[in-house]
Amino acid sequence: QVQLVESGGGLVQSGGSLRLSCAASGSIFNFDDMGWYRQAPGEERELVAAITSGGRTNYGNSVKGRFTISKGYAKNTVYLQLNSLKPEDTAVYYCNAGRNRYPCIECPPVRNDYWGQGTQVTVSS
Repeated sequence: QVQLVESGGGLVQSGGSLRLSCAASGSIFNFDDMGWYRQAPGEERELVAAITSGGRTNYGNSVKGRFTISKGYAKNTVYLQLNSLKPEDTAVYYCNAGRNRYPCIECPPVRNDYWGQGTQVTVSS
């Protein structure tokens, strides 16, 4: 059974930094991509950043230039460096991992998503 375990959240002042970590266990394969999403109270879950197995990255518009996603040396690990934090970055941050399966040669891919339990990031003004 695949499990994603996040760590690194906490309380920080505006302008400060945090580093989130996510490690997957129980998987014998490499994920096609891993990333971070966040959800603030009353808001929908949104993409923060994602990275493919090939190293291609994608960021949400609100975090571009401030957050950096990277892969760890260990298999199926990912980090998120959060700099220049703002109060509006306050949310629960979730680690996500995805893997595409192809049920048959001509079948479109079926994506399996895995989620961590979330880690709270609170930025005070």
